[in-house]
Amino acid sequence: MPDTDAQTLLTLYPAMGSLKALLPRLQTMQVPAGTALFRELETCQGFPMVLSGEVRVSRSAANGRELELYRVLPGEMCLVSSAGLFAGQPLTAHGVTTCETTLTLLSPPDFQLALTDSDFRSFVLGLFASRMADLTALIEAIAFQRLDSRLASTLLGHGQQVRATHQALADELGTVREIITRLLHRFERDGLVELSRECITIRDSAALRAIAAMSTK
Repeated sequence: MPDTDAQTLLTLYPAMGSLKALLPRLQTMQVPAGTALFRELETCQGFPMVLSGEVRVSRSAANGRELELYRVLPGEMCLVSSAGLFAGQPLTAHGVTTCETTLTLLSPPDFQLALTDSDFRSFVLGLFASRMADLTALIEAIAFQRLDSRLASTLLGHGQQVRATHQALADELGTVREIITRLLHRFERDGLVELSRECITIRDSAALRAIAAMSTK
């Protein structure tokens, strides 16, 4: 691993500071957007540490639909990969880069060795707990929140201009494109958004926030 990448790694993942002996074994990978890093039912090949970019982790249903579980940013941890390494079981989701991404992999043997270090172990368990809280919130949203409320919240989270296809939003919300398209056209008729090719411009943030705050009836 080049010195500059090693410094970036230690800045983003300070728990690796007491495991510098492992750094010469690490290789930096730079992959383009849309690269499948791991797939469901595969054996986990290592503990990914993202230096730049983003990884989208999703689970597929038998009918082809996808549900986004979370995204891994620099300095964060992939819960699915960690669980696979802890349990020695096949992966339960797949990870795809959303943009050009630089990362490195801690091999399964090195991951087990790193867990003997208290700082690294605390780091992993802390992020594990954080990811579990995020997934609990996701389950709650799916089970108890209306889809129009979830869509409004998602749009607001992307900023004033949302550059995403209807299919991408459907994947993020765990539904089908047709339903998202109908809801977006309803929002447009109500003057909340303006639709154009792969871009949604928010026109009434206050109204969207009101919809996002609604609970399921």
